[in-house]
Amino acid sequence: MELYKTIIQGKLLYNNETSFAKALKMYDLRVETYYKNDVIFESDDIFDQENYIIEIPRLVRQLYDKTFKNTVTLLEYCSQFAISGYVDAWLMKDGNITMYKHLEPISDKIAVKEFIKGRDLINEEGKEQEAIDALNAAIAKYDNHAMAYERRAKVNFMLKKAHDAKRDYGKSIAIDSTNARPYLGRADILMSEESWEEAIADYDQAIKLSVALQPIYWEARRKKAVCHMNVKEYSKAEFDLKLFTNRKFKDTNPNIHFKPWAQYFYGEVLMQLEKYEEALEAFELASSDDHPPIKDIPKGQIIRQRALAKQELGKNGVLADLKQASELGDKIAAKLLKERS
Repeated sequence: MELYKTIIQGKLLYNNETSFAKALKMYDLRVETYYKNDVIFESDDIFDQENYIIEIPRLVRQLYDKTFKNTVTLLEYCSQFAISGYVDAWLMKDGNITMYKHLEPISDKIAVKEFIKGRDLINEEGKEQEAIDALNAAIAKYDNHAMAYERRAKVNFMLKKAHDAKRDYGKSIAIDSTNARPYLGRADILMSEESWEEAIADYDQAIKLSVALQPIYWEARRKKAVCHMNVKEYSKAEFDLKLFTNRKFKDTNPNIHFKPWAQYFYGEVLMQLEKYEEALEAFELASSDDHPPIKDIPKGQIIRQRALAKQELGKNGVLADLKQASELGDKIAAKLLKERS
């Protein structure tokens, strides 16, 4: 049998002793009778009987796929007695994901049903108030529903109620400080307020609490780089953008659409650090015709920056690039051309 790399982390919350005791009892019973102890965790490892939670700090280990599947199936069963939370689990071989499972409560409990309803309504245009109503109902039934607070915060931010959103993100973090998502959401608000240092701190937390297999990890890195640029921490921005631009995203990963954007700003940062050769390479990739136009960054601006990188390196093509940038409407390029004539 082959060994696989396993990553598993998460937390499941139970709203009373009865539900928690049932999950614990069934876990121990199934470990012994169904799985013959071929699971990752003993119940004492993950069941917190004082707080009625299952908590799995990030585990990275080489395991047999059968052990992984047994554990995930067992945790999925236990999750149905829970009221909130989730567990993420990955099984990988040679760097490729062979199995991914996201486990969360799915039951007839009002708090569970209303949370799922509210979460799904967020994605429907014009249904923001209905989403808030459903999430309010989930919170009313279970006041410690960290994920409902986080989702309600997202809707409030969409409705431009930043104060309410920030309050809800704070409540979510206070209940469950192991979830990356409320840190990311609060950081987005702080960045919109130009509170760069505070935003960086929250993006850092989102990165630490997620893994590189998740889109949220890379979204946080990308946005953190923007904050570093705004406070002129170019070396730190370089680190984040280098990781981002070197990452190969699957077509289903939303971060793939930001690769050209990241290449451009990576070039900008490298210019500030006087790493002109690398900057030129970044601008060449950003100006490629192989991808759609970069939102909010005119093509002429990219070509002009490419020209300036070439100029610093004493390379040919500076004038041609400035002419092209000027023809594309870049006024700075036009001014530079005029100064050269």
